[in-house]
Amino acid sequence: MKELLEKRVNELKNEFENGQKILEELDAKRTNLTQTLLRISGAIQALEGLLPKEGESN
Repeated sequence: MKELLEKRVNELKNEFENGQKILEELDAKRTNLTQTLLRISGAIQALEGLLPKEGESN
């Protein structure tokens, strides 16, 4: 019985470690995606600023 419990504890510890690694990877991806979206948003604002306003001619 003790061996069975120890085996299960080890399995759960491994699953927990794997879950933490995946979570760290997802956090890094989220950070990168957030930065990319901020750059895209800035580019949109910059380009919209170059467009003529309604009623203005080139």
